Amino acid sequence: MQVWLPKTSKSGEREKIQPTSVEDKMSSKISKEHNYIRLVNKTPRWNENLGAFCLNFQGRVTVASVKNFQLVDENSPDRVVLQFGKCSEDIFTMDYSYPLCALQAFAICLSSFDHKLACE
Repeated sequence: MQVWLPKTSKSGEREKIQPTSVEDKMSSKISKEHNYIRLVNKTPRWNENLGAFCLNFQGRVTVASVKNFQLVDENSPDRVVLQFGKCSEDIFTMDYSYPLCALQAFAICLSSFDHKLACE
């Protein structure tokens, strides 16, 4: 998964992303401009004890699921910006930090369900 976010200014305001024409798309702006932050999936590490690749959710995620994920800034791969995961049958947890706001984090987590519904 990858997520593109508008950068924030020194005063804490987000860059405005507004189309200037009907053909104006965010994807064309991303390739031309550098006022975006790119979040990517954190790369899991091999766990010898489990014999599998794993992510460290610091005890917040307790059930293995294809829906579990962590996103990091591509320029700071050790700092988790968003983590989402399953805690029990119908309970999930979401932890987020700057530069995400609650609405962005929640929207990313909801969108992750769309293509993973058939995976379990």
